[in-house]
Amino acid sequence: MGDAEVPFHQLDFLYIPSRDVASDLAYFRDVLGGQVVFAIEAMGTRVAAIEVTAGPPLLLLTDHLEGERPILVYRVPDLPSALADLDSRGWKREHTFEIPHGPCCSFRTPGGHRLALYQLTRPEAAAHFAGRRDF
Repeated sequence: MGDAEVPFHQLDFLYIPSRDVASDLAYFRDVLGGQVVFAIEAMGTRVAAIEVTAGPPLLLLTDHLEGERPILVYRVPDLPSALADLDSRGWKREHTFEIPHGPCCSFRTPGGHRLALYQLTRPEAAAHFAGRRDF
């Protein structure tokens, strides 16, 4: 992996755009054997979480992401340190915001791939959503 140390700890989420979250959820559940973690509808947005492996990443299907490419969401031990490290390498951050699990920062590679880094500061967030089924 080259000489530089990678700031990413673990790929926790694949944030996937969906034109029809309910239909995609049914396919991942019924055809691919995924386990539904939650399916939430709030403020005009649908998000469904599906486990397709025993460990991460969790697939998050959503209808509010623009474009066709998913966002790979990596956990880092310390978000400010990881961002400073990437800043020193010349990357360009896009947005810094909060997700239920903690602070997050997204960016695109020059080729258009979408990534985000987050720090797990609220581990209880996963239990808060687990089992919820709005659709």
